[in-house]
Amino acid sequence: MNNKIKDESTDLLFKAVLSLENEEECYKFFEDLCTVPELKAMSQRLVVAKMLTDKKVYSDIVTKTGASTATISRVNRSLIYGSDGYEMVFSRIDKKNSKEEE
Repeated sequence: MNNKIKDESTDLLFKAVLSLENEEECYKFFEDLCTVPELKAMSQRLVVAKMLTDKKVYSDIVTKTGASTATISRVNRSLIYGSDGYEMVFSRIDKKNSKEEE
């Protein structure tokens, strides 16, 4: 766990996110919590991470997402040296999608 971000405020944020029960609740909460640009930036980073995980090249990622190469590099660094959070959520999303297709 990254001790740089661990504190009571962050704990409260994470507890709030974990209390959300569906996508509609997520939209309501994040619309109140974040500005549109903040939410778009987080969403963009997640799409960039997914595309990098799927072995897409930077030029394709820039074209599809509009992300800067600096953002793509930062996300790539997180994929390589981070806490495997992206990998964890992508695996869970894939597993859930597989179950829904059955």
